Amino acid sequence: MTDAIVVGSGPNGLACAAALAGAGVRVTVLEAHEQIGGGTRTSELTLPGLLHDHCSAVHPMGYGSPYLRTLGLEQHGLRWCWAPVDLAHPLDDGSAGVMVRSIEATAAGLGRDGRMWKGLFGASARAFDDISEDTMGPLWRPPRHPLRLARFGIPAAMPATVLARAFRTEQARALFGGVAAHSFSPLSWPMTSAIGVAMVCAGHAYGWPVPEGGSQAIANALARLITEHGGTIQTGVRVGSLSELPRADAVVLDLAPRGVLEIAEGRLPARVERAYRRYRYGPGAYKVDLAVQGGVPWRNEDCRRAGTVHVAGPLAELARTERENNRGRLPARPMTLVGQQYLADPTRSRDDVHPVWAYAHVPNGYAGDATDLVIDGIERFAPGLRERILATSVRRTNEWEAYNANFVGGDIITGANTPWQFIVRPRLALDPYATGIPGVFICSAATPPGGGVHGMGGYHAAQSALRHLGAG
Repeated sequence: MTDAIVVGSGPNGLACAAALAGAGVRVTVLEAHEQIGGGTRTSELTLPGLLHDHCSAVHPMGYGSPYLRTLGLEQHGLRWCWAPVDLAHPLDDGSAGVMVRSIEATAAGLGRDGRMWKGLFGASARAFDDISEDTMGPLWRPPRHPLRLARFGIPAAMPATVLARAFRTEQARALFGGVAAHSFSPLSWPMTSAIGVAMVCAGHAYGWPVPEGGSQAIANALARLITEHGGTIQTGVRVGSLSELPRADAVVLDLAPRGVLEIAEGRLPARVERAYRRYRYGPGAYKVDLAVQGGVPWRNEDCRRAGTVHVAGPLAELARTERENNRGRLPARPMTLVGQQYLADPTRSRDDVHPVWAYAHVPNGYAGDATDLVIDGIERFAPGLRERILATSVRRTNEWEAYNANFVGGDIITGANTPWQFIVRPRLALDPYATGIPGVFICSAATPPGGGVHGMGGYHAAQSALRHLGAG
């Protein structure tokens, strides 16, 4: 039987292992930590009984993943849940931009911008499955649905600040800008609308769901599928070099380019080594988890019902903070994502004490303490929050690499979304998953289509490995 080793058990590593095992390859997954999942781990970070996602938390792209949707992970314990409101973006006047799964209801809430919202996102949301086929992989591939891709791609190619000018209200501009800011990029760059358009369309196609019991449930379901197909998963195994691995017909690395450089020990072709050394990492995340009595006291009622809240103020403020982060300066009011997953999944709470998940965008490698900035930012729209906090857990930006070596300098999406790296990552190649070492591949979020818990980097790397093995 053909053997393969996957180094790393993040969602891409597990998706890769599932694809290989499903094709009849005998797969072994090696994970350095004792808990599988990479960015999808969940545990009790503040108080006993409160479940906090360590990193990735809300999964519109995971629920809509062209590969994960084929696996029947619900049969392996994965259950999806939705909050009453998918996303809210509060403003200082007490209003908020609000997105729900129904594009009609979202448009109605946006008033005079409702028609433009439907015009920009409606057709692509309805065709999201077809668009995902063409966008969730290397962008040089001939599209299967060129007309639908063009309708999606024209606005996606714009700077987010330019596309946002289509809206007349601050609520709609901020709502879209907050989603686009998931790219961690200056919103004036070309292509920064792409992530915003994709996540808005995914939200109207599928909502922004969370897994019951935490993001760990995605990793656990993939692990059960892998073992069902005869694969094995070993934790607590840190691989320092390729020479330490047992013999295998294929090796797939769920590692950032920096990790591949370290493990390859000079075996990479010179052109690949140069590309991996040039690979750029983006701003970091400063994580603050809270145990909150009675939940966050948002002034805006829709925020109290929203699974995700973007704390960033109006679009002009948000654009300024993202620009400062990318220049290495900590903003006075950093963009903060707040997760209230317990509204969809009450199993994460204990009585009337709830886990609140948050992280702020800060410069890469920031070593200072931004905890008060994060809490003050939330209090700006939820006065009285501090009196409700019973416990706090913090992961500083410079502590992320100990949690996951792929998160270089706190970059939890494993690579800056520059216009070049958005299109070409981790290097310019017909097969970006090949490392140039025969039989060795890379499948992390540094590969197309980039960050997110969708498993597509792992799936495509598995197809490259299967072609190498003569089974693709």
